[in-house]
Amino acid sequence: MPDLSSFPITQRWPALHPDRLQLYAAPTPNGVKVSIMLEETGLAYEPHLVDISNNESKDPAFLSLNPNGRIPAIIDPSGPDGEAIAVWESGAILLYLADKTGQLISTAPAQRYETLAWVFFQVAGVGPTFGQLGFFLRFAGKDYEDKRPRQRFIDESKRLLGVLDRQLEGRDWLVDDYSIADIATLGWVNALVEVYAAGDILGLGDYANIQAWLGRGLARPAVQRGLHIPARPA
Repeated sequence: MPDLSSFPITQRWPALHPDRLQLYAAPTPNGVKVSIMLEETGLAYEPHLVDISNNESKDPAFLSLNPNGRIPAIIDPSGPDGEAIAVWESGAILLYLADKTGQLISTAPAQRYETLAWVFFQVAGVGPTFGQLGFFLRFAGKDYEDKRPRQRFIDESKRLLGVLDRQLEGRDWLVDDYSIADIATLGWVNALVEVYAAGDILGLGDYANIQAWLGRGLARPAVQRGLHIPARPA
């Protein structure tokens, strides 16, 4: 049985199944990237809810795994050369799991790097922009009297949606096949509707290619499961 005691986070969130990959996350657009990926690949894993509403990602135990204090993060007890490894940052985790399993990223160099470009597009553009838009529409930012920051993120969100919609013209997925590029992005686009109620203000219904792509993604059983892992307390 693997010994994960060298990772302080396992004292705060004990591993009941230390032979399984340990996931530390919450069912947010960033967190569900990894739970969806794990559900798609079929890897055995143990999810641990990190309650970000109570700043648990700033707990010293979590910071020992991810110094940036953001979910998600993982420990793989069966990492390279059979040694346990910690990986943090969602994009890095997606790539690690894709390489580990040989799934959801092409081995053909051109397609592999195109997939990574769309993952980085999500990490650098879609996630930060949509997240800030959510702040101004649904959370503390909605009470700001100055609406210029809100409009800035509305405009940039529309621009990014336009990029995605053009890429999806005539294709089912962002690259040639369903991949980590789609997994990285699905949760964020879904959150525009389900979490931020931003569909109308962004005119999301006008992006026909995105709508069809989102429908295909949400129809996948692994996506439906992953969107709710780790489960929030009842």
